[in-house]
Amino acid sequence: MAPDTSSLPLGGGFLLAPVGSQRIDTPADFTDEQREFFRSARKFAVERVVASADRIEKKDFAVTRQLLREAGELGFLALDIPEQHGGLQQDMTTSVLVAEAMTTLGAWSVIIGAQVGIGSLPIVYFGTEAQQARYLPKVVSGEWACAYALSEASSASDAMAARTRAVLSPDKRHWILNGSKQWISNAGFADFFIVFAKVDGEKFTAFIVDRGTPGFSVGPEEHKMGIRGSSTCPLIFDDAQVPVENLLGEIGKGHKIAFNILNIGRLKLGVTCVAAIRNVLEMTVPYAKDRKAFGKPIADFGLIREKLARMTAYAYVGEAMSYRTTGLIDRRAHAAGHERGTKAYEADHIAAVEEYNVEASILKVWGSEALGMVADEGVQIHGGYGFVEEYPIERVYRDNRVNRIFEGTNEINRLLIPGTLLKRAAKGTFPMMDMGKGVAAALAAEGPPAAGAGPLARERRVAEANKHLFAYASQVAFEAFGATLGDRQEVMGALADVAIEAFAVDSAVTRALQKPDPVGEACVKLYAEEAHLRAWGRARAAVLGSVKDPAAARKHLGRLRRLLDEEPGDLAGWRDLVAGATVEAGKYPLAWA
Repeated sequence: MAPDTSSLPLGGGFLLAPVGSQRIDTPADFTDEQREFFRSARKFAVERVVASADRIEKKDFAVTRQLLREAGELGFLALDIPEQHGGLQQDMTTSVLVAEAMTTLGAWSVIIGAQVGIGSLPIVYFGTEAQQARYLPKVVSGEWACAYALSEASSASDAMAARTRAVLSPDKRHWILNGSKQWISNAGFADFFIVFAKVDGEKFTAFIVDRGTPGFSVGPEEHKMGIRGSSTCPLIFDDAQVPVENLLGEIGKGHKIAFNILNIGRLKLGVTCVAAIRNVLEMTVPYAKDRKAFGKPIADFGLIREKLARMTAYAYVGEAMSYRTTGLIDRRAHAAGHERGTKAYEADHIAAVEEYNVEASILKVWGSEALGMVADEGVQIHGGYGFVEEYPIERVYRDNRVNRIFEGTNEINRLLIPGTLLKRAAKGTFPMMDMGKGVAAALAAEGPPAAGAGPLARERRVAEANKHLFAYASQVAFEAFGATLGDRQEVMGALADVAIEAFAVDSAVTRALQKPDPVGEACVKLYAEEAHLRAWGRARAAVLGSVKDPAAARKHLGRLRRLLDEEPGDLAGWRDLVAGATVEAGKYPLAWA
């Protein structure tokens, strides 16, 4: 029986429903068990990982393997694994909370992320019973480490253009692999690898490749700008002999494995970037309070307080987006009522992840770029000290840069956001035309409606205006390019940016409406003010990239102007409230753990 998901929003449904009309999951909804998982994992990350940071950064993989085993003993590697294979089979929200807790060191976050995520989840969701029984218990214990090998030097973003080949041996006992993989995390010490190759040069397929396989070797370590403590190596296949029982999934269906696992990776990466924003505040605020210039702490200076307020607002907004998405996945996966650990449940879970792949891509892009901004501001607040290794913000600045490349570059994910919605609209599974109704009403008005009654009235209006901007710009672009719109990357990227801001503001406003808090509301107001201007600017870029006739362009821009809410707000007051709370707390002031 198909699961009843009629009461749940579609992927991308934030563009369709009025802001606040559907309840979302937020940190206020975490159970006591989930909070305890987070606290325990955070304690381990601080007391064991941070304490070993120098050795990890020097690629002392004996320490890395020991920490993986300790994490396994504490259950931190078991959250996504079925109970029959030694796992705890928790929901997505719990799994993500533990991933957040592990963000105390960038390299370690990558190491454990590959272990519990892209390295092992392909077997969880697509492996046979025999494959699961062989590999998963040793993943849970930390005895075996794992890696995910998709990228190639010539086809990193274009995964389906992979050149690694697989052919069946004459005796039909082995798959013979030839080719190479590039930039593989955990490669230097992994015991097995999820490898993608084309059977007979055509059928994209996944395999489990054990270290020590004849004809398979691992190349030298890459010397990286950041995440230096993680292992990153190429893989070489020279007539590598992979047993036929190590075929993963179906021949020619490797894309289902690759892309669904990447969706989970993108989601977790985005959420851990939000956690890292809180970490940066924890490093930076005490420094700003202690550092004195011109006779007073720099935390008293207006330009520093403006930075701290923006950093805090991004953390609040990012949390709203993160747990809205994990909550949707959990509820959709549970809708069919299948027991956790069963094949049916795993199928429901993957279907839920696939449904919300737009939100996962948004989180990946938004989270990685938000952390990039926050890390940069953290260095700036530290001044010269931010540029030397004595202070941890220097490492954060280097480590965070790769997040915009990991799990599909941000450019690729920007193409996926509107591209997925357009494809679903063409199939009749996403009612994109419904968005036009609200736009028509907004354009018919003389201007934005006056601020109504109730909390966050202007921000609720801005949230809807952002959706109207996306709908209008999308319509103009589609009318200009039709089915070839997907080839106009600059326009698609601009549309993606409008959708990203629409999701961010809608999520933040909804969170604040569900649990009112003066500081949280001020965070929403600060973010919504800047986000709306960005969304309008990117909608304008999409229109100008689509319409070449000057007269027609002026007409469209006049209509876009009606969708711009320019009502003045108390920016200085909002900033002072948020910055004051942040400085007083000495960290992110809305912490839930």
